[in-house]
Amino acid sequence: MQVKAAIPITVADIKSACSQCNLLELCLPFGMTETEINRLDELVGTRRRIKRQQHLYRAGDPFEAIYAIRIGWFKTDVVLEDGREQVTGFQMTGEMLGLDGISTEAHSCNAIALEDSEVCVIAYDKLEELSRQVEGLQHQFHKVMSREIVRDHGVMMLLGSMRAEERLAAFLLNMSQRFAARGFASSEFHLRMTRDEIGSYLGLKLETVSRAFSKFQEEGLIAVQQKHVRLLDIQAMRQMIQHPAAIR
Repeated sequence: MQVKAAIPITVADIKSACSQCNLLELCLPFGMTETEINRLDELVGTRRRIKRQQHLYRAGDPFEAIYAIRIGWFKTDVVLEDGREQVTGFQMTGEMLGLDGISTEAHSCNAIALEDSEVCVIAYDKLEELSRQVEGLQHQFHKVMSREIVRDHGVMMLLGSMRAEERLAAFLLNMSQRFAARGFASSEFHLRMTRDEIGSYLGLKLETVSRAFSKFQEEGLIAVQQKHVRLLDIQAMRQMIQHPAAIR
């Protein structure tokens, strides 16, 4: 994989670029001193640009870093025994990638850019070292990991107990919440993934996803123009879902 030259990140860059990012919680926990903030150059040293459809990492690659998405979108997937790709998640600006490699020291899935993207590279060995020295940093990192575990649990609940329409409603509400958490509109957004990829993630066939979208439009719940989605009746969509925990 061809990687463009790394670009050094300054403390000023971190403060401005990560204001809507989980990196803020990881690198700037409450109570950090200016001296500790100045040491962040040791932690977040490079950015990496990834073109659309290129891999950030592949399953089996050695685990060396975690990544904060500064710009763009990614999907993670695994290749099943029969050769099919199973989408395991979608990650947007301000979220983290690479946590799958911590336990085995090798990545368990592929991370692929859905559009031209940029990530901040956080060397894991430096993160561990700095977290032992900077009070609160390790706690913030554990919070980030905990949210990923909760999200994975929610997906398991979603796939195990919901009908097709409920799965799609939960997915769209989840997108709404994630956009809102980063200061974007919660009821109108552009989906970077295809319907086929959504179906793979939700455990549904492409035709089923398309029918569910059409049904939602007919019932006045959403308005769709290609990948642009407007949520017209969020309350009704919430009422469809039997297990609200699945979309936290």
